[in-house]
Amino acid sequence: MDMLEEVSTGPVLVRWAGSGIVVVSLNRPEARNAVNAEITEALARVVDQTERDTAVAVVILASTDARVFCAGADLKEVAAGRRSSLRTEAGGFAGLVFASKSKPWIAAVEGYAVAGGFELVLACDLVVASETARFGLPEVKRGIIAGAGGLYRLPRVLPRHIANELIATGDSIDAHRGYALGLVNRLAPAGDSYQASLTLAQQIAGNAPVAVRESLQIARRAYDADEAELRSMSVEGLAVVENTHDYYEGARAFIEKRDPVWQGE
Repeated sequence: MDMLEEVSTGPVLVRWAGSGIVVVSLNRPEARNAVNAEITEALARVVDQTERDTAVAVVILASTDARVFCAGADLKEVAAGRRSSLRTEAGGFAGLVFASKSKPWIAAVEGYAVAGGFELVLACDLVVASETARFGLPEVKRGIIAGAGGLYRLPRVLPRHIANELIATGDSIDAHRGYALGLVNRLAPAGDSYQASLTLAQQIAGNAPVAVRESLQIARRAYDADEAELRSMSVEGLAVVENTHDYYEGARAFIEKRDPVWQGE
């Protein structure tokens, strides 16, 4: 097992928050967590480490600044001709939006998540937001487009006409409307998005890790693959799970009326 490297300083902080749960916090408050080369490199490392470390069950992506989750790309970097430093070959923008992730990621959102910041949220599997959160893709107001997945991921989580309106106008929506429309899984009071996301992460981490990963792998393809491909993936996923210790542990624990002890294999 590759042990996850905890980081206590820098633009991205990483720490354990209980068994199987890792918290990754954007930490550039002076720039509204705008993504620069340092954040990109750090997030790419985190993705690699969390994928390799079998002790990691769930990852929470948060912010150290209660006013903003992420304002998107650092426009100073873009203006200086360093836009390519804000992406990686494997992960795309911020080293994250197109990264291959088998572990579930939860976005814990306080304040604004706009432009590339919203695309980071949309790259996660679940979203917990406080009442202060706002989401938007304002790129068209600046003569550009949301090229880091937002233009097709947003219509997958919101009703099509609502998504089209947000994309074409560049306007944002608040957390309450996002929750009502299904963008947000859980709505928390101001300042409480992290605690609510931790509660959700604990629920996930309490399940069999391989079963969670295999299930999410199929669910993530639900909008892309046809019925036959999804059925085939389900058969393959079941075969993987049936070859794990946890497959039998779950049944034994149920029969013996006790909590299961997962081994993640």
